[in-house]
Formats: sequence, structure tokens, C-alpha cells
Amino acid sequence: MIGEEIHVFDWFKIHFVENEGMAFGMKLGGDYGKFILSSFRIIAVVFLIFILRSLIRKPDTTLGLTLSMSFILAGAIGNIIDSVIYGIIFSDSHGQVATFLPAGGGYAGLLYGKVVDMLHFPIYQGWLPVWIPIWGGDYLIFFRPVFNIADSAITVGVFSILLFQRNFFAHFEDSNKTKEAEVTPLEAKTDHDSEVEQIVENPATIESEDLNEDLDENIPEGTQPMPYVDTSTPFETATDNLVVEDLSDEIPQNPAADIATSDEVVKE
Repeated sequence: MIGEEIHVFDWFKIHFVENEGMAFGMKLGGDYGKFILSSFRIIAVVFLIFILRSLIRKPDTTLGLTLSMSFILAGAIGNIIDSVIYGIIFSDSHGQVATFLPAGGGYAGLLYGKVVDMLHFPIYQGWLPVWIPIWGGDYLIFFRPVFNIADSAITVGVFSILLFQRNFFAHFEDSNKTKEAEVTPLEAKTDHDSEVEQIVENPATIESEDLNEDLDENIPEGTQPMPYVDTSTPFETATDNLVVEDLSDEIPQNPAADIATSDEVVKE
């Protein structure tokens, strides 16, 4: 029955409550809040199983890390069992002891069950001094939330990883570094390799580029290169293109020489 309590010590009680939400009494509001929370728990458990399986296969995984993840997984599964099926197999506990497999069905549908909490540790109970800001004069119960063994397992596992199992985060960093290192030779080609390939393919082009760079470096800053000016005269330009023809056949012969030749022929 809800609200039933067993005093074990002054600082420890077994107090029966039903939690509609998450650990320590937190919950999501609305008609679909419980459904969303139960669905999220199922997805989280599948994800945790995948992580735990990958950690076990790694040879450098410590026993402490494996146990911490196992605690978290076990706690999540325990709360899922309450959320998924308790509403179907148990009757309502308000004002009565719940009945297992009631004839008229359970108090809720699938994924709408309530998580049973029972551990209460009121370590300190008393009135706070008035001079304390905000909470001064209030009655304080620490630790007020009621939880179950599954919540304890999840809490212990999470704090164990944060405090003592730092290599859990290093595991993901090493995985990312391994993926970055696994590249093909084409992807790993450096700029220096590209320059060497260019020199092998066309060395003349590289030499001309280096020569031009040297000439540019020798030119003082602020000066412009001298443009090319044609200094040849029009006459030289014309004679360069002149074609000399053989005019020997067109030159007239000496008339006196022709007469002398005819006289010698007559004397003979």
C-alpha cells in the first residue's frame, strides 16, 4: 500500500511510493510524458548494451570500467521493467495492497507503469536557522527523495566513471584518432609531394618560373620594367626587306667593242 513505511533506523526507512517519472521523483508532464520517458529508457538500454559490448572486446578495458557500465545498464533495465509491465500485472496500490494479475487488468497500459521506490534516508531532519538566506526557518529533511536499488546502481556507476575511470573518455578519443590515421595514400599526399611530381613532369617550366622569380627579386622596388623600343631607321627597315635581282642580262654591251670584233672578222 502506498505510504506504508518500515523504520529500520532513524536515518533509514523503507517507504513504499510509486514514481511516475525518473529517478528521485522527477517526471515529465503531459499525457505523453510517461510514454516518452519509457521509450527513451528502452533506447538508452540498447545504446548501453552496444557500448558495454565494445568495451569488453577492447583488451585495455579495465575491470572497474566494465563494472561501472554494468551497474548503469542493470539499473536502467530494472526501471524499464517497472515502467513497461508493472502497470499491466499489478492493480492500483492506493488505499489497498496491490494484487498480482488482477482479473480486471492492471492499473495502466503498456509503457505507462510506475516505478516502485522504497529507500529513504532522512539523515538530517530539523529546522534551519533563520539567518540562512532563502531557506532560513524552513524544516529540512536531507536526504528527502525516495529511490530504489536501480537508481542507486545508476548513480554509483556514473560517479565511478567520472571519478575513477577517466580512460572511458580516452577510449572515444583513441577511436577518433584511429579513424583519422586510417587514410589512403592519395588522401595523405602532402604539398611537397605535389611539387616533386610537378618537377618530374615538366622541369623546364619549373626552371623558367625560378628564373623569373630571380629577375623579379633583383628589380628594385618602385621601378617598372623598361618597355621594348624599336631603334632601327626607316631606311634600314626597308633595305632589310629588299630583294636583289640579277640584272646582268639587261645591261647594254659596249658598242666600240662590238665594232672591233667585226673588223677582226673581215681581215681574216
